[in-house]
Amino acid sequence: MMSKTVTTKLLGSMRGFPSHRMNYAQSAVARELIKSRELEKDDLRPLYMDFQATTPMDPRVLDAMLPYQVNYYGNPHSRTHAYGWESESAMEKARKQVADLIAADPREIVFTSGATESNNMSIKGVARFYKSKKKHVITTQTEHKCVLDSCRVLEAEGFDITYLPVKTNGLVDLQLLEETIRQDTSLVSVMTVNNEIGVRQPVEDIGRICRSRNVFFHTDAAQAVGKIPINVTDWKVDLMSISGHKIYGPKGVGALYVRRRPRVRMEPLQNGGGQERGLRSGTVPTPLAVGLGAACEIAQQELEYDHSRVSMLANRLLRKIMSEIPDVVMNGDPEQRYPGCINLSFAYVEGESLLMALKDVALSSGSACTSASLEPSYVLRAIGTDEDLAHSSIRFGIGRFSTEAEVDYTADKCIQQVKRLREMSPLWEMVQEGIDLKSIKWTQH
Repeated sequence: MMSKTVTTKLLGSMRGFPSHRMNYAQSAVARELIKSRELEKDDLRPLYMDFQATTPMDPRVLDAMLPYQVNYYGNPHSRTHAYGWESESAMEKARKQVADLIAADPREIVFTSGATESNNMSIKGVARFYKSKKKHVITTQTEHKCVLDSCRVLEAEGFDITYLPVKTNGLVDLQLLEETIRQDTSLVSVMTVNNEIGVRQPVEDIGRICRSRNVFFHTDAAQAVGKIPINVTDWKVDLMSISGHKIYGPKGVGALYVRRRPRVRMEPLQNGGGQERGLRSGTVPTPLAVGLGAACEIAQQELEYDHSRVSMLANRLLRKIMSEIPDVVMNGDPEQRYPGCINLSFAYVEGESLLMALKDVALSSGSACTSASLEPSYVLRAIGTDEDLAHSSIRFGIGRFSTEAEVDYTADKCIQQVKRLREMSPLWEMVQEGIDLKSIKWTQH
């Protein structure tokens, strides 16, 4: 637990900060204190409403994995005895289960450690393989950080990267995308469903544009696989990143779909025994691969039911909150979205303060405030959200195991705490008196 002396020093070191940054920094320290106290308690755990961060493992997935943790422990690449054969058989079954979920050929599935590795492999691998003829890559400003950072690495290597802006609803401007593609463009990378605001990009249209211009198309589908119907052939996707722990599978495993016809060539990030078609050397962890396969099979069987149930719960949450609280903004397109990811901005309330008030519900803030960076989320900035609203955003994640009672409790608690925090806010009081806050010229002392 953080000592009183350390806390005093931390708060003391903040003297001289601008007042608004002081508030965010102080809230970060307060959050650390609350975290320490909560972890030391032996009370009931908070409700889980953060399904975009990770999902609990489905018990059926664990059942499928356990035999390969204990009894069937052979190396799947050992070809001389039964231990290797049975592990290889399980690995290939899992490969087919993953492929079936996205309507792919099992030979097009490469096992990885997760979507971050898959994204790195796709972007760096394709760009470097074709660098002698093509040195241009296109992505968007709202991609996952691992995609943006991979592109920055390529920039340092001399590649030309275009970071496309998005519209205020979070969607890509297709005409702008088409105009941006050049003769030397090797790859376009656009995520299917945004992890922060839940918008669903027009992937089918992007795939059609890329195929017509002879450019490879990669999509980070970590937030989409198993949640919406996917057909990589119809979508004309060339590379797709998949994560195990986002679809009720184990952490530490994922997959990369790599199209065989027309063939996608890429330079591997790591070298070794040449496993996974030479694209990802290293022993495939059979238990994790089996878990990913089982999670994909369950997701395929229950996709329609899960989607309708998540939609019902999301609408229930939105109705309750929107009917009770004024000045609430839903970030991202209201129609083109995955319903289980809801990002709301509560005007005149600081997001970190609301998160601390809702400590019995596991949520995340759309404001990426840390001790190192006090800036609001780059995704919300990219869609033109005002800084004050960006700092007041909360992401609600609903999933397979969410219940109506949990949604109702979360909505009621949120309504109660937003009203309480607004009553303490001088800004809210000024708005109630009819004062236009944008007309005020604030001075800093």
